[in-house]
Amino acid sequence: MKLPSEDSPFVCIRSAEHPGWMTWDVADASVFNSVVMAPLLVRRDGEKGILRFFPDRRHANLVDGLHGGVIAALIDIALFAGYFALTGKDPSNAVTLDLTTQFVGAGTIGKPTDAEVELVRETGRFGFLRGLVVQDGTPIASFSGTIRKPSRR
Repeated sequence: MKLPSEDSPFVCIRSAEHPGWMTWDVADASVFNSVVMAPLLVRRDGEKGILRFFPDRRHANLVDGLHGGVIAALIDIALFAGYFALTGKDPSNAVTLDLTTQFVGAGTIGKPTDAEVELVRETGRFGFLRGLVVQDGTPIASFSGTIRKPSRR
């Protein structure tokens, strides 16, 4: 997997702690991805881009499970990280057009959580993606989404 360009807001380097994974950070430590969701890792596994998340106590809901809003945020970030892992293209100026999520199980705090992303189709302006959020191989959410790539000006 190639690295984003130097002018990209994403910081993607090989992880020394997690062989086979790369970091998926943003250079600005004051934005949502950094403040709420970090650290994140990304890799390609065949036809899937995988974003790994490490939920802790701050990601809990009132019954000590993984908060649904955090799962939705993970999915939104995974659309871009997965697109990058699968295409090698920097998604920094793309936007989410739509996102559909089905919560199919409970998530647990303290267990690595993966968003596995497939690129269904890519056109000149759009990326159509779908996937699953899993913990220990068990699905906790399914999703589909569309990203709109920036116009070439």
